[in-house]
Amino acid sequence: MSSSDISPQNSAPAIHAKQLCRHYRMGETLIRAVDGVTLKVKTGEFVALLGSSGSGKSSVLNLIAGLDRPTSGSVIVQEHDLAQLSREELARYRLRTVGMVFQSFNLIASMTLAENVELPMRFAEVERRKRDSLAREALARVGLQARMNHRPSELSGGEQQRAALARALINRPQLLLADEPTGNLDSHTGTEIMNMVREFNQQLGMTVIMVTHERALAERYAQRLIFLADGKLVGDESNALGIANTMASDAAANGERL
Repeated sequence: MSSSDISPQNSAPAIHAKQLCRHYRMGETLIRAVDGVTLKVKTGEFVALLGSSGSGKSSVLNLIAGLDRPTSGSVIVQEHDLAQLSREELARYRLRTVGMVFQSFNLIASMTLAENVELPMRFAEVERRKRDSLAREALARVGLQARMNHRPSELSGGEQQRAALARALINRPQLLLADEPTGNLDSHTGTEIMNMVREFNQQLGMTVIMVTHERALAERYAQRLIFLADGKLVGDESNALGIANTMASDAAANGERL
């Protein structure tokens, strides 16, 4: 079985960046955070963006997320050029198409887990009963249904990141964007989180893009490794280990279902 059995090869790309640039000035200095990046990501792929601090990997992720606009070039997601969308259209894109997970969890301390998880549904003006049901379902998927009335301060770092994953899933996004998702976690907890991310990629068909500076982590989980340096794409390779691990995980899950 090849990587084509995991990710569709003939469908239109989920993401297509063309000569993508994000430049800004700090005083008299021009910072080329992203400098002419061109890449395609297929629907259902699990891709890791690798590079040292300042390489541009988080800047690329923010452009794909619609959190920032390019200086030039384009990023096309499911045939929509994000640079051409209005502020309102970008907000809808982030709400309906993208789920994001950050290193710092970004949970609201005064809210319970259920309230944090259902927050995107409030912005989407989903009625209360449906919000409650979807939040309960999302928390159950990450093993936190019993903790839904707890606040973030009452949870471990791993539980907070699982809650952040539940929030990212609540609107059934097609893209899951993860920026150093294990950065604040110990290795055991980080493995638990990454196994969940791989499960979402496999079972829900989500396209996953993960930013990390840890090559070993990327090689274990991603099907493809993209390397950035000084805002430029300097490497793009298929990852045989990540593909093999994904296939093994999928086979084990199918065995359990049988």
